[in-house]
Amino acid sequence: MATVVPVTTFPYETSLDVAVTTWYGMGKDDDGEPVQLVVFSDRSVQIAGAFGGASITIGGSNDGVTYHALTDAAGVPLTLTDTALRQIMELPVWIKPRVFGGSPATNLAVIIAGRRSL
Repeated sequence: MATVVPVTTFPYETSLDVAVTTWYGMGKDDDGEPVQLVVFSDRSVQIAGAFGGASITIGGSNDGVTYHALTDAAGVPLTLTDTALRQIMELPVWIKPRVFGGSPATNLAVIIAGRRSL
């Protein structure tokens, strides 16, 4: 198990209103380093890559210690076993992905895009 450090970019050069945070190369039982994205209240998460039998949960925390599965617009927990693009409904202080199980073939990218509220 490794802690994967994310990369955050602002893809629109003239604006800091949209941020994209990506955890690349998440493998078996990896944990993503938490990020604070509170100012980006309109958010979605995309999972891409090879699951290799793993599941991944997008977790949120307000204390940075205890994480709970966030949910999508249908109220379904963001615990996924296949590629997907989902809206994130809650607005916790901290967000991170966590891979559960998997195999040497597990290689996932977790991409969260957020738009700053006006």
